[in-house]
Amino acid sequence: MLLIAGIVPFAEVPLIMGSVERNGQFLSLAGHNIPCGQGTAALISAALAMTEYLQADPPRAVLAGDTGRGGGSFKVYEYLIEKLAELAPQVLVLHYWMPNLELMQQLYEAVKATNPAPVLIADAASMYAAKAVGLAAEFDVFTPDLSELAFLADAEAIHPAYIDKHLFQSADSTNMPDLIDMAYRNGGASKYLLVKGKKDYIVDRNRIIAVIDEPDVPELECIGGTGDTITGMCAALISTGMDIKQALILSARANRLAGMIESISPATRIGEITNRFPEVFKHHLHI
Repeated sequence: MLLIAGIVPFAEVPLIMGSVERNGQFLSLAGHNIPCGQGTAALISAALAMTEYLQADPPRAVLAGDTGRGGGSFKVYEYLIEKLAELAPQVLVLHYWMPNLELMQQLYEAVKATNPAPVLIADAASMYAAKAVGLAAEFDVFTPDLSELAFLADAEAIHPAYIDKHLFQSADSTNMPDLIDMAYRNGGASKYLLVKGKKDYIVDRNRIIAVIDEPDVPELECIGGTGDTITGMCAALISTGMDIKQALILSARANRLAGMIESISPATRIGEITNRFPEVFKHHLHI
């Protein structure tokens, strides 16, 4: 079972949990319709597109509304800490929420107590919390962009806002390998990284496994949520038993191919991209 946890920016959404369904341009979960334009909802939308295509069980999600005060975030943390052993997911994806170091530590203890332990994936604020509390190396996959990679490489920063200015200023595609190496040496990287950018880097603790730079679709950089779709895709593929390295490579390639086929512009909606995933996997990736 694939379980995705995070928040949505709607204060009226209570803590909800269940299997996700598609309802037009919305995700339907526990009687609530959630727009799937970006953030955790975009991630879930991509995962759902993949499970539908692969005829696998749909992802389950734990969500709560949070507009920056933290209440919804803490409810999601607390629910997972209490229920994770009972839920026993094969893959657990942690996404947007307000970082809380104490609760992240407690959640990791709940993960360790789950038998078998799930594949553990983090992106966005969950990745920040995992790194800040010293747990990065315990996660299976992080999916940072370039600026987030600079944060992972910084031995001292506990949030991207506090990145060493020299690392921040030098964070560009030309020194990506150096930043990756620094992130591992400083204990800020997971077992695998998918670094998203003009070139996508797939990395393990020992080496750069693959660099994905074709097709080059610069418009993807302008559309909020396209990094989230990569994370959702790879989580869905891993949950069906695919090797982590293969899942990361295919997800990076598929996102680019979907953008190319859709002939996207900065006005393109996430749903128009995720709708292309079945075509990409069937006709271009042959899966």
